[in-house]
Amino acid sequence: MAWEFDNDRPIYAQILEYIMVDIVSGKYNPGDKLPSVRELAQTAAVNPNTMQKALTELERMGMVHTERTAGRYITEDLEKIQRARLNIAKKHAVVFIKKMKELGYSKTEINDLLQKHIELWEAEVNG
Repeated sequence: MAWEFDNDRPIYAQILEYIMVDIVSGKYNPGDKLPSVRELAQTAAVNPNTMQKALTELERMGMVHTERTAGRYITEDLEKIQRARLNIAKKHAVVFIKKMKELGYSKTEINDLLQKHIELWEAEVNG
């Protein structure tokens, strides 16, 4: 199944975000080998050059590294992965808070809304 992209940002940047989420969420473990550029491009339904650009950026960030002729591997630097996870979470939180403020919610109302929905989600997950 192809990944979903929006038209307002470069595709390679969105690919980078998809792979970063896969790394920080544990889909890929530290030291895991990534699929080849061609495999990833096929999965995402993008040009291999676009995928290569995203992977090059991930390498520049230190999230992956290349071993000559053996492919690309996820960093084993757990602190780097945790920092990336926290940064992604912060970005989502800021966007959420801004949207709630635009809707006129106060800090207390946002907290109450989150708590209520966390409880509903937990009840749903735990049956």
